[in-house]
Amino acid sequence: MTTNLLTLLERKVLLADGAMGTQLQNRGLSSGQCPEQLNLTQPETVQNVYSDYFSAGSDIIETNTFGGSESRLALHGMENSVHEINKRAAELAVEVRPPGKFVAGSVGPTGEVLHPLGTLSEEKANSMFSEQITALLEGGVDAIFIETMMALEEIEIAIRAAKDLTSLPVSATMTFEIGKAGPRTAWGVSPGEMITRLSDSGADILGANCGQGFDEMAKIVEILRDNTDMLLLAQANAGLPVMKDGKSTYIESPEEMEPKAQKILESGVNIIGGCCGTGPEHIKILRKLVDNL
Repeated sequence: MTTNLLTLLERKVLLADGAMGTQLQNRGLSSGQCPEQLNLTQPETVQNVYSDYFSAGSDIIETNTFGGSESRLALHGMENSVHEINKRAAELAVEVRPPGKFVAGSVGPTGEVLHPLGTLSEEKANSMFSEQITALLEGGVDAIFIETMMALEEIEIAIRAAKDLTSLPVSATMTFEIGKAGPRTAWGVSPGEMITRLSDSGADILGANCGQGFDEMAKIVEILRDNTDMLLLAQANAGLPVMKDGKSTYIESPEEMEPKAQKILESGVNIIGGCCGTGPEHIKILRKLVDNL
């Protein structure tokens, strides 16, 4: 099954999942609590999120490991549990994976800045990504999804770490915002720079995730498609968050999202899904749109 993902994408659009953090918060994850810790302490809760997305129609779901690197887990005193947390997250997803569906290992930024602007060395960054990806592979993932990156150097290290460890598909997405100069990441990376550098690094799938919503994502995907024939992935937020009852809340409904998501599909994306604020109800709408292509 795993070797068929890229071949399948050449023939049809696949549907990814929505947000993990939002769903865990809906199930009791408190502010400041480590989401990845739940892989060990509340595995049934994490697995229920996976199952809900598969039931909603996702072809690909991502593991609860976005902050699963040593540096991110160290913020919660769990830096010695990288392998256990990531492997268990993958195992929980694989256990409920329906036939013909896929599990992608989620790999997010380290949260640190590379030398010389920061203190993180390339060697240490490679070591952290390799440790996390090794555990995800042992857990049985079908692909590696490196996501929400801002700096080219960091995402290139992550891609190379993945490619050194596996022949499975590797997706690499960055987060863009559209300003006066067009789409740029917070570190000033343009879509064109991303395409050139990340394709050279060996990524099989490129794209964008997070950001300011499906409206903006449609414009970004159009720019990406105009500049590459590579497989593209897009996972947008449910709009911008607002404060509601003292909490940051995403309020774009599945119905409001629908026409914007249709534009993304018409732009030629190969994988579509949701990011922050999206849930199974958004995925059900996306399933309908994908099936109607």
